[in-house]
Formats: sequence, structure tokens, C-alpha cells
Amino acid sequence: MDREDQRFRVLGRAAGSNDAGRFERHARVAEDDGWAREEVLPVLRTATSIEVPRKVITYNRSPDLPFDRSINPYRGCEHGCVYCFARPSHAYLGLSPGLDFETQLIARPEAPQVLARELRAKRYEVAPIAIGTNTDPYQPIENTHGIMRECLEVLSAFNHPVAIVTKGSLIERDIDILSSMAKRGLAAVGISVTTLDARLSRLMEPRAPAPQRRLQVIRKLSEAGIPVRIMASPMIPALTDPELEAILAAGRDAGARHASWIMLRLPREVSPLVQEWLATHYPDRAERIMARLRDMHGGKEYDAGWHKRMRGEGPYAEMVAQRFNLAVKRLGLTRAGVPLRCDLFKPPPERGDQLSLF
Repeated sequence: MDREDQRFRVLGRAAGSNDAGRFERHARVAEDDGWAREEVLPVLRTATSIEVPRKVITYNRSPDLPFDRSINPYRGCEHGCVYCFARPSHAYLGLSPGLDFETQLIARPEAPQVLARELRAKRYEVAPIAIGTNTDPYQPIENTHGIMRECLEVLSAFNHPVAIVTKGSLIERDIDILSSMAKRGLAAVGISVTTLDARLSRLMEPRAPAPQRRLQVIRKLSEAGIPVRIMASPMIPALTDPELEAILAAGRDAGARHASWIMLRLPREVSPLVQEWLATHYPDRAERIMARLRDMHGGKEYDAGWHKRMRGEGPYAEMVAQRFNLAVKRLGLTRAGVPLRCDLFKPPPERGDQLSLF
């Protein structure tokens, strides 16, 4: 195990280790040499690299996802949610899904230009693009790079529908674009709220806005005419799932019109990271939480099967689903979001284009 806390002071991070990715041939192991260390260790800081993408639209054929394409302005996420199912993707970059995922970030500043080129392709067929399904487009480094805003400007110019998922309050900066797109039926936003407990939130998603701040974001977006979904995701059994109804009610009161939920997922390297986190912060209920998850996945910590991975199976999963359905009905929320329009899509003219005669 590569312990970054042997070389740095790790402050405000959720992951407790930095194991090598699953594709690496070698791993580093920190060993105490017995010598007293007198120097003050440097703080582990966030570093950002630049990637020049050849393409930015990623397609999927997953039958349990409501979209077939997405874009990601960034790789890695400084929000650092310990439970993030996207952590294993960092292994493809030769980096650790642990602390590297939170501290070794990759920005794609040319993504807007590449996106525009892909949308102009003659074979392109329009359908809603999802953003924020892997890493958060409104994480702190967006304030420096502004890639997400430029992508939105491209989508707005093309009249292309977009669905965004985020925890970031920086989305308020882009209300001007999103409200204009929403008036044309081109934009919808989902705000993820995992808990209403600010202390718990700080422990498991240390650099994401506090729960009450996210509710303020819902209110501001809703007041601007942007359809908002409250996403109770992920629900952690025996830790955050008792808050399900309260989260939905708080989202509704803030202006959300739609709702969804997902059970905690532990693919690949996420499982040991979450178990390590539980042992550190909630040792009294760690085994109970893991037992619930195994019950929902046929004895395994995670089952990636279609239509199973998001919710799990069995009595406990069914109970949470029934609670969600009852709460949605009682609160007047809907599970289906507003349909986004695809019929307005049209690439804007470029310099040198042939002018229309009519």
C-alpha cells in the first residue's frame, strides 16, 4: 500500500490511501525505517495536467442509463467523494483511484473546440448529451479553466440538448446560459445530495459544497426557470438511507420538480477505499453497512449486472425503493424529467459558409 501520509500531510481528503492502479506492474510500500522524522511534511496539493483530446463525446450502450452519450471536461475530481464510482477510471491513466483521483487532475481546455467539430460531422445524430456522469464539471478547477462554460456556449449555439449532474455551486455562474437553454427546452440539471448532515458530508465528500449550499443552488436554478432534479445518490445503507425522505422533501422545498435515487456502488478499487473510510470514521457500523450491501448483491460487495448495479436486489433494496416511491408521490415529485428537445439542433454558420438564398 502506498501511504501518501508518509510523505505528505493529507488534509481535507476522503481517500486514506493511494494504492497503485490495477494495471501497474509495481506497487510502492511505505516502511518505517525507525528514524525519527523532525522535518514538517509538505501538504498534499492538487496538481492539474493538460490533455489535448482527439474526441470528447463518449458513447455507451448501457440499457440501464437514460442517455447514450456524455462528455467530461476533466478527469479526476477534487470534490474527492470517497464513494465515487468513477475512481477506477484513473487506473487507465496510470494513476491511483485513491488520493491521485482527488489530487492528480487532468483538464481538457480544447474540449469545446473538439465538441463543436464533432457536432458538425455530417453523420452526427442529435440526442441529449449528459455531463457530470463521471466527474463533476463544476469542481473547483473549473473556476480557473472555465471549460464547462465554453462547452455550454457551444451546445447553446448549436441548440443541442444537455443534462447536467453536479454537486458544485459554481453552476450558478452559468445560469445565464442554462436559463436561456431551458426556455428552449434544451437543459435540465440534477443536484446530488447524499446527506443533510454537514459533518458527515465533510467527511465523505470533503471538497464538495455543504448540503445546505446545494439546496441553495437548487433554489437559484429553479427560480431561473431551469428544471432541477434532486438526486438522493448514493444512499448508503445504515448510514445515509434513513435520510432519504428528508432529502427529497428538502429538495422539493428548494424547488426541485423531479427526483431519483441510487444505492451505493463499490466497483473495483472503490470497495477497499470505502471500507477503509468506514473503519476510520464509523467503525461501530462498518460491518453492518457492508453486510447490507452484500445482501443486495448476492453475497458480493458489488454486482455490475444491468438493472442491478444501481439499486441492488432483495428485501432491503426493495424497501428503500418503496420508501422512495411513497415519498415522491407524497411530495408531488416525478421520477421522469422534462423531455429535452432535439428538433431545434442546427450547427451555427461558420466564416466562409455559403449563404442561403432563402
